[in-house]
Amino acid sequence: MTEPIRIGNSSGFYGDRFKAFKEMLTGGPLDVLTGDYLAELTMLILGRDRSKDPSMGYAKTFPAQLEGALGEVLDRGVKVVSNAGGLNPAGLAEKIHEIADKLGLHPKIAYVEGDDLISRAAELGLGDPLTANAYLGAWGIAEALKAGADIVVTGRVTDASVIVGPAAAHHGWRRDQYDELAGAVVAGHVIECGCQATGGNYSFFQEVRDLSRPGFPIAEIHADGSSVITKHDGTGGAVTIDTVKAQLLYEITGARYAGPDVTARMDSIELSEDGPDRIRITGVEGEPPPPTYKVSLNSHGGFRNEVTFVLTGLDLEAKAELIQRQLERDLVKRPTEMKWSVLWSEQPNADTEEQASVLLKCTIKDPDPLVAGRVFSSAAVELALSSYPGFHVTAPPGSEQAYGLFSAGYVDPHELQHIVVLPDGRRETIEPSEETQVLAEAEGGALPMPLPQLVAAGRPARSLTREVPLGRIAGARSGDKGGDANVGVWVRSETAWRWFAHTLTVEKFQELLPETQGLNVIRYVFPNLWALNFVVEGLLGDGVASQARFDPQAKAVGEWLRSRYIDVPEVLL
Repeated sequence: MTEPIRIGNSSGFYGDRFKAFKEMLTGGPLDVLTGDYLAELTMLILGRDRSKDPSMGYAKTFPAQLEGALGEVLDRGVKVVSNAGGLNPAGLAEKIHEIADKLGLHPKIAYVEGDDLISRAAELGLGDPLTANAYLGAWGIAEALKAGADIVVTGRVTDASVIVGPAAAHHGWRRDQYDELAGAVVAGHVIECGCQATGGNYSFFQEVRDLSRPGFPIAEIHADGSSVITKHDGTGGAVTIDTVKAQLLYEITGARYAGPDVTARMDSIELSEDGPDRIRITGVEGEPPPPTYKVSLNSHGGFRNEVTFVLTGLDLEAKAELIQRQLERDLVKRPTEMKWSVLWSEQPNADTEEQASVLLKCTIKDPDPLVAGRVFSSAAVELALSSYPGFHVTAPPGSEQAYGLFSAGYVDPHELQHIVVLPDGRRETIEPSEETQVLAEAEGGALPMPLPQLVAAGRPARSLTREVPLGRIAGARSGDKGGDANVGVWVRSETAWRWFAHTLTVEKFQELLPETQGLNVIRYVFPNLWALNFVVEGLLGDGVASQARFDPQAKAVGEWLRSRYIDVPEVLL
């Protein structure tokens, strides 16, 4: 049995805390320091960078972070693994070589490529996208580390792969040790989003003693795939059952969490306390991966523009109707898509002008930049002296902005080459898994016995409930998966679970969130976590890059749900 490997994470997205890399490196003992820089929107941003300059396409903050800490990395013997290579891992590796030469240092650098399918997109039936990147797995990273690499950068691998690869190399796991690999995937899923595991974006944030600057998370992964989630001593935030549970439910879209190396059963996870700021994860079961690789596709969607009118005082609905009728009449050509929305915060007899106002936003989209450009926003402003009383807008006329569309494709893994370029320049091909299993819906988790009827003075109680916000007893975390929203909700006691699992049905969920009505909503049950997971298909339209919604990444849908009122048994309050 090998000793556990201690893996820290210093980035959850492109733009995360710049100083975290150095803070994690010097804050305590680590074997590996990882960074996750890629998301669906990030790939679109990097694609636009590459289209302007073919030498770019990687996360530009990563080499700057490494430059300020490379000597420390080598002195401490910490391995660095990151997917900051984005669309150009070879270019990032070359940039790191330049930095090392300037500093007079000699790290062993490896990189992983083969995910970029843009040159073969049409051949593979993926259309004509701006970017097309398959989600690769962990074995290229593992081979690079076994070959002695100090720094490994990759293109589009799954977020957890930067954690799974080091664990697999350290423990010498085989490709078919699915339970162990699944355990590492779960640990990676917890720490990949940085401070979301240590109190960030946490429903019960007021319970965290010091959230001013939460520390980044660490996973101590054991040879059997179990792990302990923790953080450096003396850092802010907290690692608790609930902070870990919140992240476990984030963007998983069901009980089977599939990747190119293993499918992790999220309904098998067990959590327990292992000391202050230490949560142990055990019991994770794994299955063979699916027979296809997922491909992230970003395409140019067209152009968008918007103008926001401020309506103040009386007759707000009539004012809104007037400006809407005038603007739609004056447009030379009606855009392909035109959407009006109202932020209704007006208060009667308000003490301030802001409280007496509402915001009426008109958003348009069109494939023609001229239709979506200044011709639209100028038409709105030209109505300033001929429309409703008190006319003004929140910003001057603006130009059109390009937007992107996200979609997922799937390819046979034998159609691509997963390549690791080792520190000595040798290129090694990583073969896909020999054993696969078609991904199927997991069986529904067993529901608990319902909360028994409460009894008072020997007689059944009539109605011992109170209408309160759901968040009084439940936490939530939500996010995006392409055009779908993922909402994880959990309670914190078995008694609450016996009520919650039978109460928050799909029908009740849609009643509480009317915006989801008419959409397909799937509910998954996680008894081990006292949690439910809802996937709302199509809530986000064509994905975050299209900015089709007020909250385009569904980050606050869970908090909206927690704010909705529901009858809760008094015993739970």
